[in-house]
Parts: sequence; C-alpha cells; structure tokens
Amino acid sequence: MTTSHFPIAIIGAGLGGLTAARVLHVNGIESAVFELEASAAARTQGGMLDIHENNGQKALHAAGLHDAFLEIVHEGGQAMRLLGSDGTVHVAEEDDGTGGRPEVDRGDLRDLLLGSLPDGTIHWGRKVTGARALGDGRHEVTFADGSAITTDLLIGADGAWSRIRPLVSDAWPLYTGISFVETDLFDADTRHPRSAEVIGGGFFIALGDERGVLAHRESDGSLHVYTALKADEGWLDTVDFTDHPAAKAAVLAHFEDWDEGLRGLVADAETITPRRIHALPMGHRWDRVAGVTLLGDAAHVMSPFAGEGANLAMFDGAELALAIAAHPGDTEAALAAYEEALFPRSEATAAESAASLDTMFGERGLEQMVAFFTSGPPAR
Repeated sequence: MTTSHFPIAIIGAGLGGLTAARVLHVNGIESAVFELEASAAARTQGGMLDIHENNGQKALHAAGLHDAFLEIVHEGGQAMRLLGSDGTVHVAEEDDGTGGRPEVDRGDLRDLLLGSLPDGTIHWGRKVTGARALGDGRHEVTFADGSAITTDLLIGADGAWSRIRPLVSDAWPLYTGISFVETDLFDADTRHPRSAEVIGGGFFIALGDERGVLAHRESDGSLHVYTALKADEGWLDTVDFTDHPAAKAAVLAHFEDWDEGLRGLVADAETITPRRIHALPMGHRWDRVAGVTLLGDAAHVMSPFAGEGANLAMFDGAELALAIAAHPGDTEAALAAYEEALFPRSEATAAESAASLDTMFGERGLEQMVAFFTSGPPAR
C-alpha cells in the first residue's frame, strides 16, 4: 500500500472543505483535499443557495473571493412567494437588489472555489475506507484505491455520513420525520410555462396540512423543486423511483386536494429523486481529540429549514483556517479555539432549524409562516 504524508489533509471537496483550503492558501499555508468524486465534473452540483451576510459572505471575504462571488449572483433570485395549498398567494416579495442573501448556483460557487486553489490541491477519486489515530495527533486515512495518507492535522469535511466523525464522536444522523421528493423542470419558461408562472423569479414555498413544496428558479431557467411531507422513515422505500410515472402518482396521492398548478411541479417533472432529511442530535459536540476536527455537515448536519447549511459549512471552513493561521506551530490551540466557537454556533442554528421544521409542517404551518414573513417570527 502506497502511503504519502500531508501536514494538513481535508477530507471532502464540498463548499466547506474548499473554503478551508482557500483561506489556508490565502494565509500561506498548504493543504491537500481528498474527494471521492472522480473529477469536478463527475456530477451536477445544482441547486440555488442564498449566501448570508453574517456567515457565508464573511467566509468569502476571508477567502478573498467576495467580489468574484458578486459577479455570479443570480439576479432576481431573492424574490420570494408563499402560497397555500389552494394556490392562493399569501406573501410575495420582489428582489430589489438590496437584500442581504443573494442567490447563487451551487455549482458556480463550487467552481469559483475550485478555481482559486493551486493545481494539485484536490486529489480526486479518493473514497475513504478508514481512518485511525497513530498517536501524537497524527492520523492515517486509507482509500478504496488501495492508497493511504498520514497527516498531522485531519479535517473531516465529508458530509452527513462522515468517515472521519467516528474518530471524535459516536453520534449518527437520525431521520427527522420529513421526506423530500426532488424534481426538476427544465427550460421552464418554454416547456413548462404554467409552473414557471407559479414559481416566479426566485424562492417559492407552498404549505398545507403537514406537507409542503419548496422550489427555486435556477440561473439556467430550470425549476428545482422539493416536495416534502411528514412520513415514516420507510415510506420512500415503498415507491419505485425508477418508474417515473408510478413514482409521481405515489407522491401526488398525498397531494390530491392541492391546486393543479402546484401538483404540476411533480406531474410535469423530468427528474424525480427521493431524499430523507436527517439531523445530528441537538447540541452535538465532542471532547478535544488531538490532530483532528470536523466542519460543515460532518460536525452538525441539520434539517435545511433554517437555510444555513452551506453558509455554516463555509464559515466553519474559514474560521478553522483562520484559527490555524493565528496559532502557527500550535495545532491544538488552533483546534481548541475553533471548536469553542463552533459548538454554540452550531447548536443555536440547529435549534432554529428544528423549530422551523416544526413550524412549517405543523398544524398551523401556513398561518405561522405568513406571520413570520409579514410581522416577525411565529409564536411557538
């Protein structure tokens, strides 16, 4: 087995891992990123992200990429509509260009980060099969291709099902009770004009009876839709998602009393993919373990209903890199400082996300979300 040594190894080339690598590079510190995908083009990175002033944009400033980020923002993407299940529009907000959460295509943002790193930083096609401590803060990581690395600092940025997390924690993501069915409608203005009109120019929510639809208009003119409902963890397994007509019918059976325009976001879709929503236990943290830490979903995967997942991952990556730069030669001091801020930040956002889930999919979800958008947070 071939083994190489890297002083800093980041597992995962998602937004958090790439931000960490970029901010380290800006501060003159080399790192290596190991990613299971075969290349940057291995799969579509689609989906729109709203990048927040208080975390995601701060990370981009630390990375020296904020001006470049503004050039790829989706104009009009901060528009928002909230509808009831009967198709009634209860809230409609236009994007006047002054909001603090500009929308960007996830793939475009990832490409921006990838392009900012020196050649050779990313090691593609490296699927982790194991990780173990070697003592004195050093670790070994093995890969499916038979190779291995050792490192003085191991950073787990490898998502909800992290292979690095077991080095510091035995916690595992749990099903939240919400299942998504993800669909796409391409070239919407031409091929799906009814759905394009329903969604509008930006973000879209429709709620009713513990069910919902969340959608975005993508920068390429497609519609990306998440149909959500409270369901047993095994419900998705009862549906054959390789049979698209049958899968659509199974989903729409739970939305029989909904407006036909809303049902069309599933009925007319050109792709359909099941997704269960998982979260780590509230307040997840770990005792300091020499030479290893986590960021992003590896550290605090939560439901997406606070809209903070990508923002937190990027902010984690930037804060970790800045802590390393601020403590040259003292990795443990850097990790202790990073985790001291990470844990309360993660816990607060996870609580917000869980509360938003309960609000949106509760008995008065639509009413409370209308109140949130028109007069402030809903009563709980």
